[in-house]
Amino acid sequence: MNLGRLLVVGTPIGNLSDISPRACQALATSDLIAAEDTRHTGLLLQHLGLKKPFLSYQKFNEASRETEILDRIRSGQTIALVTDSGMPCISDPGERIIRAARRENLPVEIIPGPSAVLHALLASGLPALPFYFGGFLPPKSGGRQNELTAAAARDHTSIYFESPHRLARTLLALTEIFPPASRVCVCRELTKKFEEVFLGSPAEAAAKFAGKTKGEITLVLSPFAPSSGKSLGHFSP
Repeated sequence: MNLGRLLVVGTPIGNLSDISPRACQALATSDLIAAEDTRHTGLLLQHLGLKKPFLSYQKFNEASRETEILDRIRSGQTIALVTDSGMPCISDPGERIIRAARRENLPVEIIPGPSAVLHALLASGLPALPFYFGGFLPPKSGGRQNELTAAAARDHTSIYFESPHRLARTLLALTEIFPPASRVCVCRELTKKFEEVFLGSPAEAAAKFAGKTKGEITLVLSPFAPSSGKSLGHFSP
């Protein structure tokens, strides 16, 4: 019997029109979709006019689902792995099952798609290469402070995801850690109807987002140039 495949499918981060023809084909030809949130992915499939059986696959059940997914691939099924938005593994589930499939020499195919990390990096206008992506900032103040201090010392751009509920506190912390003339780019609701990209100093960003904020947030922080003692991308008031 022929082996099936694991298809790792990138899905839109907001605007459903961003899904590629190749991703549509992957979802349409799969036998089963392993989804982080079956309800969320169900809306995408409804938009595409597709109906497929689902298997819940998220951070709380990755280990328990591994054997079932591998057995299905061995039996000839094609499994499409998706997360709620963007590419699996990028602060989302997926790494474990991909590693397991590779270990078993089972076919794995990556179907690339939108990425909030790259979108925010380009939108910021800050130096693109190299860059550091740290996933979600630590929720506790001590860990967050340490991570932001490390970012302030880097000579390359840093990118993080942040909860909208913690954004104001994070930006306030930046005013104490980053140089006053450095650049902070706050990207909110990328590709969606109310997309917002704000670029300014730490103090300006803290003032702009001092109140309650909604939506998904990506932060892009300017790098530090040791030779000049300034942040790359700094500006004159």
